[in-house]
Amino acid sequence: MTAGAIAAIVVAVVILIALVRMVRIVPQARAGVVERLGRYTRTQGPGLTLLLPFVDRMRPLIDLREQVVSFPPQPVITSDNLTVAIDSVVYFQVTDARAASYEIANYIQAVEQLTITTLRNVVGSLNLEQALTSRDSINTQLRGVLDEATGPWGIRVARVEIKAIEPPLSIQDAMEKQMRADRDKRAIILSAEGQREASIKTAEGQKAAQILSAEAQKQSAILAAEAERQSRILRAEGERAAAYLTAQGQAKAIETTFNAIHAAKPDPALLAYQYLQTLPKLAQGDANKMWIVPSEFSKALDGLARLSGAEDGPSWLAQSGSADGTRGEPLDTSSWFDSHLPPAAEQPEAANLRASDDDPDSRSAHAGLPDEHPALPPVPTLGDVLGGNGGSPPPPPPSA
Repeated sequence: MTAGAIAAIVVAVVILIALVRMVRIVPQARAGVVERLGRYTRTQGPGLTLLLPFVDRMRPLIDLREQVVSFPPQPVITSDNLTVAIDSVVYFQVTDARAASYEIANYIQAVEQLTITTLRNVVGSLNLEQALTSRDSINTQLRGVLDEATGPWGIRVARVEIKAIEPPLSIQDAMEKQMRADRDKRAIILSAEGQREASIKTAEGQKAAQILSAEAQKQSAILAAEAERQSRILRAEGERAAAYLTAQGQAKAIETTFNAIHAAKPDPALLAYQYLQTLPKLAQGDANKMWIVPSEFSKALDGLARLSGAEDGPSWLAQSGSADGTRGEPLDTSSWFDSHLPPAAEQPEAANLRASDDDPDSRSAHAGLPDEHPALPPVPTLGDVLGGNGGSPPPPPPSA
């Protein structure tokens, strides 16, 4: 191979290398910083770009997507002098490739160290309980401090999250005992409240039951008293009606006897005989120690002698009375026991068994009862039957 051929091959290789170095392709969501003779020229975005060979140089591509960096647990001392290990996660994004390339040498390491120092400052002002219950507040403070510090580096901190806060084992045991004691306390309190509510409900139920029982007994006593009152009123009204009917029957018997006596026109001999039959009844009784014979006894004996067949007088054993006073005719007794009163079932007392006379006792007995029937007619007395009406029978009671 001649020297010219070798020279041509070398020139071709150099030209090929120059072309390769001149043409560059930047992917999407990436950015490249272009330097010319060591000085920053431009920031190349996604796409095809041409560089001057041996003059321009493109630094390593920078990822513009949001990145997640997890840092190992860091020991942090709280305000109550307890050492806890805290894991944190930082979400950040490069917004300026030139600043990320020239303002900071290693922005990932810078973010990590800044996160650790800021975390110690924030958590150091809190005690253990506040640190465990204030994660949102810690995250917000960390994000504000990191975003402000990384702004000149062309980095935007999106979020900062605390993954875990692990206190020492002794503290964990004490916390578990405390939590167990708190749970036992709440369980005892809830059990006591449940028993209290149950006792209150039971007492209220017993109270309501006693009230209802007392009301039931009261209603029962009221109904029993009303029933007894109604029973006594009805029984008294029945006895009153029975007494009235008995009095009416006696009045009718007296009336019939009176009419029969007047119609038969008895002679003195019969009356003397009846008088003699009544005398032994006068001597009856345990209180009678002495019996005085009346002066009319001799006259009754004389009449009795004439009745027995003595002279100057006919015997009553051979005579019979009549309605017109004539002798020798039989006496008609077919209507002696007939009553002109209506039957007992048709009398107003049988339909109205209530004491309805207008007197204070009846009005007090009928207090609160409806007045459904008229008052009963007055009961005729024996004097009204025999003497008050002149020996005539009493008028029949008014119909209901």
